[in-house]
Amino acid sequence: MRDQPARPEPPDLLHVSLTVNGRAVHADIDPRTTLLDLLRERLRLTGTKKGCDHGQCGACTVHVEGRRINACLSLAAMNDGRRVTTIEGLGRPGALHPLQDAFVRHDGYQCGYCTAGQIMSAAALLDEPCGSGDQDVREMMSGNLCRCGAYASIVAAIQEVRGNAQDGRAVPDVRGTAQDGRAVPDVRGEARAVHAHAPGER
Repeated sequence: MRDQPARPEPPDLLHVSLTVNGRAVHADIDPRTTLLDLLRERLRLTGTKKGCDHGQCGACTVHVEGRRINACLSLAAMNDGRRVTTIEGLGRPGALHPLQDAFVRHDGYQCGYCTAGQIMSAAALLDEPCGSGDQDVREMMSGNLCRCGAYASIVAAIQEVRGNAQDGRAVPDVRGTAQDGRAVPDVRGEARAVHAHAPGER
């Protein structure tokens, strides 16, 4: 009887502490665990989607310290001590982020698989240097793919929130839409993100 090859020893676990959607999170993880897998498999925050797993589709976009990243390309251990915001922390039913509301009204989604990543990228874009035209937005959102081809509606939703609607449509005042007492700033004209750190339900 041949000797069975020895099973490799499991790697030593690492302890990480993060703040996810305003909540302190502590976990012992395999050093190879990506931030995406920590969010989805350990924390059950499944709004962040696993698409290509190679950083090419943008479905896994989250914010780390206010900046958008592809969670599939970032090890969880690299984000120890940092603030992470997922789609669940951006808004919730009855208290939507202005972008979430705009995506609904403009039909900025079809199957919905890419929508969370699209909205998270768009929310970060509000705080980034970006020209006023639709083509500028398309360029800034080029890392987020929509297999259903809802790009025109996605750009229209983003431009409305930025105050740069290109077709003469009135840009609504989204102040006061929060249903839980939080003040929602007027986002017309000036691009800026609104981060709600309450857990979301999507």
